[in-house]
Amino acid sequence: MSDALLEQILKLAAPRTDAAEVYFVSSQDTPIEFENNHLKSLQTKATQGVALRVICNGRIGFASSTDLTRLEDLVDAAVQTAQIGSAADFEFAANFRSPDSKPGTASALSQKPSDERLDEPPDTAELVQIGEYLIRRLHDYNADILVDLSFHAVSRTVRIATSQDLYAERSSQTTSASLSGNLVRGEDFLQAGSYDVSRDGEPDYDLILNQVLQKYRWAEQSASISSGSFPVLFLPRAAASTLGSLFSSVLSGQAVVQKASPLADKLGKTLFDKRLTLFEDPHLGVNACSFDDEGTPTSRKAYLEAGTLQGFYWDRRWAARAGQTSTGNGFRGGLSKPNPSLVNICMAPGQTSTAALIAGMKEGIIVDQVLGAGQSNMLAGEFSVNLDLGYKVEDGKIVGRVKNTMVAGSIFEAFQQLVDLGDQPEWIGGRAYMPSLLFDQLGVAARA
Repeated sequence: MSDALLEQILKLAAPRTDAAEVYFVSSQDTPIEFENNHLKSLQTKATQGVALRVICNGRIGFASSTDLTRLEDLVDAAVQTAQIGSAADFEFAANFRSPDSKPGTASALSQKPSDERLDEPPDTAELVQIGEYLIRRLHDYNADILVDLSFHAVSRTVRIATSQDLYAERSSQTTSASLSGNLVRGEDFLQAGSYDVSRDGEPDYDLILNQVLQKYRWAEQSASISSGSFPVLFLPRAAASTLGSLFSSVLSGQAVVQKASPLADKLGKTLFDKRLTLFEDPHLGVNACSFDDEGTPTSRKAYLEAGTLQGFYWDRRWAARAGQTSTGNGFRGGLSKPNPSLVNICMAPGQTSTAALIAGMKEGIIVDQVLGAGQSNMLAGEFSVNLDLGYKVEDGKIVGRVKNTMVAGSIFEAFQQLVDLGDQPEWIGGRAYMPSLLFDQLGVAARA
């Protein structure tokens, strides 16, 4: 889509609206999928479309389309929806012109050296060969494992323009790899998996292979634990999907305005262990960007500093409703309207290795993989997760896999029971940067 087309939409909208915002996205995805050890599909999918928001007579109108030949119909639809749209209590971004830059690397966050991340992504034939290699390596450990594997090479371009003299553009090229194995032993079904994604380079294939192999080794024996309160260690992936997701929800400005966040009236208060620092750095990681999907510049933000609540994240609409300013966190799913969303959520690490955290456990469990994102009561800051993959620890050693087990607690109570954070955080899917977390006492429910 040329810049002239964005200008054309704005010109069509100008006589009929007070203000307009055009959002364009184009993406190409080449998925390569292996299922049960065999290549299943290999194809390229390309999509593009445009979303238009307008302000007419003090109300918001919205329309989107993937047909870029019917621009007048797009404008008509947006203007018509404004008749029944919500009040325009915010303004579109203005006076900003900046193409996106490459993600930075100068930070306390560990990154691969730049010369390793700026290689050309592998082509389709190379990814097929890599897939066959990873399957062979898993079968070297156990030939009965049914391996599922997928790669996605995705290129994406976003352009935003408003009638208030804004133009912003960014492009990215990412490659992801997801490896999982299914092992059936009688009535026992064990699935272990790992995932990595890279921007302007390749995922760490050896990393995900070794992580899957480690999971299988730890799960070779079966173990059991009784229901009660025990030390619980969340590995980085489980910490991201359980605790990271819950913090992302309660720190949203939308949740604050809707009074759905337990943190809504706690600004400036120390609520957690002083070792907990939670922040966002939109200039790092595979999703790095210098502006959001509304054209608002992004910036590094501390949400919890030494356990003290510092602030929330906002898009333009919910910030206006709260009398706040957008923090550059207005993002879209496809061609939808923007909503508050994080580029990434990062937790500062501790001083202790994960191995040392395990060695210090008398009896407890390790949470490695959870089923879904778990269940939570946001109003109470509570979480409850079923273990997809977890392990029993006795006298500082992993003795086997536990099944039919659930872990539950409250983020407020859990971080008052924090033993320590691991010293080696990991990027989880590019959206979370988390260390391991050991809690002294959490509720464990086990079914025999």
